[in-house]
Amino acid sequence: MTRPAEQLLEEALALPAKARAMLAERLVESLDPRDDDSVREAWTAEALRRRDEVRSGKVRTVSAETSRARIERLLRP
Repeated sequence: MTRPAEQLLEEALALPAKARAMLAERLVESLDPRDDDSVREAWTAEALRRRDEVRSGKVRTVSAETSRARIERLLRP
């Protein structure tokens, strides 16, 4: 990492959590090829596939609370 990048990182890490989260989101967005039609088409196809699986009964949905509880259980040491 170059010195200017290291300095920028140090300054970013000194920001409040909310500002760091917003900055991280913007940086990730800058790497996301949202203008790439093939990516958009692939995500659309995936969304439609998932929708169809739910509608057909092949996949069951779970509530956000159930999902969060499962994740927290998996992440416990």
